[in-house]
Amino acid sequence: MKWQSVCCWLIILMLSACSSTKAPSKKGAYYLDDGPPKGSVDLASVKDAVPHSEPFSKTGNKPYVVFGKRYVPLKSNAGFKQKGTASWYGKKFHGKRTSSGEAYDMYKMTAAHTVLPIPSYAQVTNISNGRSVIVRVNDRGPFKHNRVMDLSYAAALKLDVVKTGTGQVEIIAISTNKAGSKKAISEKAEQQVFIQMGAFSNQDSAYKLQKRLLADGYSSADIERVGKNGLSLYRVRLGPLQKQDDIDFILGDLQHAGYADAHIIVDTTR
Repeated sequence: MKWQSVCCWLIILMLSACSSTKAPSKKGAYYLDDGPPKGSVDLASVKDAVPHSEPFSKTGNKPYVVFGKRYVPLKSNAGFKQKGTASWYGKKFHGKRTSSGEAYDMYKMTAAHTVLPIPSYAQVTNISNGRSVIVRVNDRGPFKHNRVMDLSYAAALKLDVVKTGTGQVEIIAISTNKAGSKKAISEKAEQQVFIQMGAFSNQDSAYKLQKRLLADGYSSADIERVGKNGLSLYRVRLGPLQKQDDIDFILGDLQHAGYADAHIIVDTTR
């Protein structure tokens, strides 16, 4: 009887484990209960987002906290560049409300980012194959695995990261003028303000600091290589930043988080 009781308890535990549900965690291609749509998509009919001047959304642009990390959306995407791992989301979220208040459409060229303004535009390039798309950022995320962007299914398909689930990408923000034309923000500006976190002669040290910043929720952390007297220097910086209130807030937040070397710099060379 004692052995039979033990067997019964083991069976109950096994059944409980199989039937339990957990919050979806993004692993591999997509959330465990997410996935691509049924049927194929005609890539020729899926066009890049067309950058044009838009007012910022009344929702989705305020500081927020997810999983204990604080995110401060940028007031401008000017000069924003970032490299990292991008993932994608599909049918589980199709039709559901995004941070912009719009419905998510997995067949449109959109993306989610933790701090880029909503809405804003960016060019996303798959580093491994050179494919590029232009997306409209209208949602917040991703918030796990140190990923830098969640692509719509259509965008991921054009970049060829649907099967692999993730891909290494470069994000370059795109500005819009009042006439609705587009231009990459990599052009020179007269003056830009950054918060510099550190400068290293060793590239690995710069990457370690960037990884720590990304893990702490500072998703605009970028590494810039500069040369001087034949030597390379790798600067880890946040920004560019526009308003003094934002600069003071972020700098105080960084110092409170233990980044004692964080300081403001004004760059007139970009």
